[in-house]
Amino acid sequence: MARASNTRLLSHIDCPGGGQVWVDRNIMYVSHMRPPEGTSIYDVSDPLHPKFLFRMDVPMGWHSHKVRAQDGIMIVNYEKFRDGAPDFGGGLGIFDVSNPGAPKLINKWRVSSNGGGGVHRFSFDGRYAYISPTAEGYVGNIMKILDLANPARPEEVSSWWIPGQHVAGGEEYPWDNFVTPRCHHPLRLGDRLYVSYWHHGFFILDISDMSRPKLVSSVNSSPAHPHPTHTALPIPWLLKERNILLVADEDVAKLRPSAPAFSWIYDITDERQPMPISTFQVEGIDIDGRPQEPMTGCHQPSEKFFNNIVPFAWFAQGLRLVDISDPFKPKEVGFYEPDVPAGYQRVSSNDVTMDERGIVYLLDRQQGLDIIECFPK
Repeated sequence: MARASNTRLLSHIDCPGGGQVWVDRNIMYVSHMRPPEGTSIYDVSDPLHPKFLFRMDVPMGWHSHKVRAQDGIMIVNYEKFRDGAPDFGGGLGIFDVSNPGAPKLINKWRVSSNGGGGVHRFSFDGRYAYISPTAEGYVGNIMKILDLANPARPEEVSSWWIPGQHVAGGEEYPWDNFVTPRCHHPLRLGDRLYVSYWHHGFFILDISDMSRPKLVSSVNSSPAHPHPTHTALPIPWLLKERNILLVADEDVAKLRPSAPAFSWIYDITDERQPMPISTFQVEGIDIDGRPQEPMTGCHQPSEKFFNNIVPFAWFAQGLRLVDISDPFKPKEVGFYEPDVPAGYQRVSSNDVTMDERGIVYLLDRQQGLDIIECFPK
């Protein structure tokens, strides 16, 4: 049975499991984890009664598990999943969703002439897309910025990578005995880009000249810490007069058996030297530090939030509402643990977002999506 504190379920959608959910202007976009399902679109003007509008599919062998939309433009990723449809190719699908019930393909941007492995995760601010593609001549995913001022003709603004990834350019590759570098998730705030890089930590880039990203600083807790860095999320306002960065480790791809992953809070007031000042873990799941199975702990925070309470998708623990008003002492102030989907052993809350009304959307990796009211009156 579902458990809740300071939350209330408004409605449930029995949709295929998904990788990302996003809401723009009361239209909800759900990207699915496994082909052939690609992206579903719903009208959530009435969150008690969401209305299905459209679903697009992808060929077997590829998945389209990330989606962002703004100002009538929807972007989805295409990434190699398993064998099949080799000619489809990886990259981004760019769609006109001015009529969300009838999306129109504007263009497909491909990572290379042969499609490559594709794009994993990205963010989009209405003009620029900050993406994590594979690229010919590079080992692992790199960071790239695309200008979509004209979505029919995307222009590559710049690329950035860890020195050593560009083996075709003669760079010496130093990680033969470690995990391949992999840009995971670039997020922009002002003239900075905060780039998570999986088991290679996170990087702060100066993009005041967007054509030439410059490294400001980086932090990597691996290999001492066993979990990969999933998200580096800057807080847009000061907390306790400090600039703060939320860093979520994902509870997968562990370097060794370990206790569940958690979230860090960094003070980046001096961005040249990010300083960890606290952590947050759901109470009761870290049992004496003993190893537990993957997807027990943290996945990621909502990239969209409007005050000091940040929704997190915490895999087997569902939705957690974390108050970071005091970044030195984050605390949980609410949660929603969904019902386990039929045929599964436990929930796998994979993504969470919220809209301007404060309504939260929690997507399960396996099956289903919950629409949740926080702090109901």
